[in-house]
Order: sequence, then C-alpha cells, then structure tokens
Amino acid sequence: MKTPIKLSAAVAACLVLSACGGGRDAGQPTVTRAYATGPVQTACLRADRRAASTTLCGCVQAAADSVLSRRDQSRAVQFFKDPHQAQVTRQSDRRSDEAFWQRYKTFVAQAERLCA
Repeated sequence: MKTPIKLSAAVAACLVLSACGGGRDAGQPTVTRAYATGPVQTACLRADRRAASTTLCGCVQAAADSVLSRRDQSRAVQFFKDPHQAQVTRQSDRRSDEAFWQRYKTFVAQAERLCA
C-alpha cells in the first residue's frame, strides 16, 4: 500500500512543478533570435546608440550574413561610422551603388524581420 501513496505523491509533485510554467509568463511565446559575430555587429556596438546590445547587434550581423557579401558588409559598416554616406550611396547614379543599395535595403528588411 505504501507504493501507491508514493506514486500519488510523485504525480502530485510533478503536477505542482509543471504548473509553475518555468518562470515565464503564461501565454508569452519564447523568442529565439538569430545571432552572429562579425564586422556589422562590432560597428553596431561601437555606434554608441541607446538601443544597441550584444543581442540586437548579433541579430543584425546574422541578417547581414544572410544577405550581404563580406565586401558589402565592409561598406555597410561605414554607414555606422558616417550615416551621411548612406544618403550619398542612396542618391548616387552609379550602377554599382544602385545595386549595392538594393542589397542593403534587403538586408535592412531582413534585420527588421529577424530582430524586431
């Protein structure tokens, strides 16, 4: 008879522990962001913006890795250092700048989707 009581106590303990929810709010989904390290992440962290964090900047780097070549990433890093260069590139009539700008816009959209 002691075995069914122990089993009942173990089941009750499991039910109590499972009701705790693991410490997060019930109904709140767990969000996993992409993360990577690289030149964009470093530039993001060094840009000294309030919203910058290792998590956010690592996510932005992951977006850059999925869209931009290393050369494009080096160019995008310059925008963190001198935001006016983004405007110059966007307004440029050079085909290479226009092609880069399209890739850069794709990167920004990807980062917004992944990191928001």
